[in-house]
Amino acid sequence: MYQDAKERYSRYGVDTEAVLEKIRNIPISINCWQGDDVIGFEKGARALSGGIQTTGNYPGRARNAAELMDDFRFASSFIPGAKRLNLHASYLISDKEKDRNEIEPEDYRAWVDFAKANGLGLDFNPTCFSHPMVVNNLTLSSPHREVREFWIEHCRRSRQVAAYFAKELGTYSVCNLWIPDGFKDTPADRITPRLRLKEALDEIYAEKLEGVIDSVESKVFGIGVESFTVGSSEFYLAYAATHGIYQLLDSGHYHPTEVISEKLSALLCFFDRIPLHVTRSVRWDSDHVVRLDDEIREIAKEIVRNDATDKVLVGLDFFDASINRLVAWITGTRNMQKALLMALLEDNRTMKADQENEDYTHLLAYSEEMKTLPWSEVWDEYLRREGLRDDFSWFDEIRKYERDVLSKRG
Repeated sequence: MYQDAKERYSRYGVDTEAVLEKIRNIPISINCWQGDDVIGFEKGARALSGGIQTTGNYPGRARNAAELMDDFRFASSFIPGAKRLNLHASYLISDKEKDRNEIEPEDYRAWVDFAKANGLGLDFNPTCFSHPMVVNNLTLSSPHREVREFWIEHCRRSRQVAAYFAKELGTYSVCNLWIPDGFKDTPADRITPRLRLKEALDEIYAEKLEGVIDSVESKVFGIGVESFTVGSSEFYLAYAATHGIYQLLDSGHYHPTEVISEKLSALLCFFDRIPLHVTRSVRWDSDHVVRLDDEIREIAKEIVRNDATDKVLVGLDFFDASINRLVAWITGTRNMQKALLMALLEDNRTMKADQENEDYTHLLAYSEEMKTLPWSEVWDEYLRREGLRDDFSWFDEIRKYERDVLSKRG
């Protein structure tokens, strides 16, 4: 069946062998926090707060680092291709009780060992939520100097951890900053909090760190900050463009009528990299598991059509506690990979030429014709070459793991 698909694609000038080689080398940064509902391993870990929330109580949540590593390793065995692991600062592994402004690279040595053993790169995020020093939903823009200093130090140390990852693993580490800062009701003064945030960011990014890709992540609103977000898209885009860092695009962090697929080409005109968080929003930033829907396919098309598979750094950001967490990892990651594969299997050269030649009739008919080609046969071949089964039997293995392992967790 693959040979038939290979021949059909060749009629459109698409080399499926080249596509299979390309897809296996596009890394996806998988979010660790899907496995434990964003709780982390800090002493006295708290429920989520600060503009975000996890819903559901499906049994089997990872309760410690060993369980999370076991779950991730098992889930990864069903995911083809290059993979990275995205960590939050709250996932430190230490015998000492440390506050977030005290974290050190040593607290994440176990993750480096895990990454080396499993062929992973590591990305990192300061954890600026679910903490008493988030005062009135403000961190780096707080009017209280002691609050700002606490989070500035946390972010500085987070960048040092990312630099440690890059050095130890010989690959880049994206260090992405998101803060929940904003106001529930209409503020009287919008600029002063933003000026404080700018000043704090200047302190955080004063030093250039080798191997670290720094990014800032905007959001329209969050729970409790419905009326005003300090770190808006315009603010962070302007800051990134003038300070040598990057704006991270999260597919759930914009107005429901906006899509980030349209934004990728705009930023690629000015930035050599675009960090990306792919999630699925339902009416708002609800971080549902990624489906193979129109927007994820359009995101993948923009990455491929703009020859940006090494420029757009794809990460995932969903956390669903209402379903089996390993299934969420596997399904969400595979869907991102499927979207990229489908984009790679399009004859983009012809369609771009149609647009340049203003032959919109051929472009319409040809692009629709591409949709019916047997991409799933190429996907199955990809799985086989990665040593994975090309059917749905992986789900039975997860059910067995659920019975034998997850169900025994209190």
